[in-house]
Amino acid sequence: MTDTSLDQPATAAVELFQQLGFSKYEAHSYVSLLRLGSGTARELSEISEVPRTRIYDAIESLQQRGLVDVKHASPKVFQPVSRETALDHFRREYEAIFTQLETQLAALPPVESQSDYQGAWTTTGREAIDERVETFLADATYEIVYLTIEELLSDAILDELAAAAERGVSISIADSTAPTHKRIQTAVPSAELTEPPWEWHTAATGRLLLVDRETVLMSALSNGGATTETAVWGRGSHNSLVTVLETIVGWWLDEAE
Repeated sequence: MTDTSLDQPATAAVELFQQLGFSKYEAHSYVSLLRLGSGTARELSEISEVPRTRIYDAIESLQQRGLVDVKHASPKVFQPVSRETALDHFRREYEAIFTQLETQLAALPPVESQSDYQGAWTTTGREAIDERVETFLADATYEIVYLTIEELLSDAILDELAAAAERGVSISIADSTAPTHKRIQTAVPSAELTEPPWEWHTAATGRLLLVDRETVLMSALSNGGATTETAVWGRGSHNSLVTVLETIVGWWLDEAE
């Protein structure tokens, strides 16, 4: 009878092994073998979802990976390497793959210049948009204008703003809330704090970023059970989205002076 007290971690482990490239039967066989310590095909089949006739194929594959030893008795007995050895095996394997991938990606020749994107592009999800904002801020050479709300002003973005200020980039940040002002003044003392050009703190408000007058990003929030952020962005002095938003932000900055 299967020990149900370990069902949840065992199921999670099986799913993770499959993410590492194991087949379903390999993952179930290996996790079951780790729980047993050692066992025969019959014993493995009894506590796993693997048919006894498929245990041997799964074990052979695991043995080729260096994760299982086989005792040639009657019946055969299978024993896994230690958990520590298995984790070290995967760590080395995936570090090697990552290193190779890093090298190959660095060697990819560009097909075309990425400095000018025609049209408007969309990005969805807080994390993805944060990364896009951080990239744009890191590219800034002389000016950043950023309208935001408190919950979207991450520490990583503050770090990029501080780094831009150290490079001598002019920074204007608009947010009418005291908590945001305090965080900005602490992280980026040289930033100019201004009031938004319109009522920025509405339910759908996200952020608006203008970098060097040729990169823009504007986002909105939606709530369909869980808040989702969607951004539209563009780059290049001839990009129509950049032209429109740069004009609006330019007018606001002129009015604010």
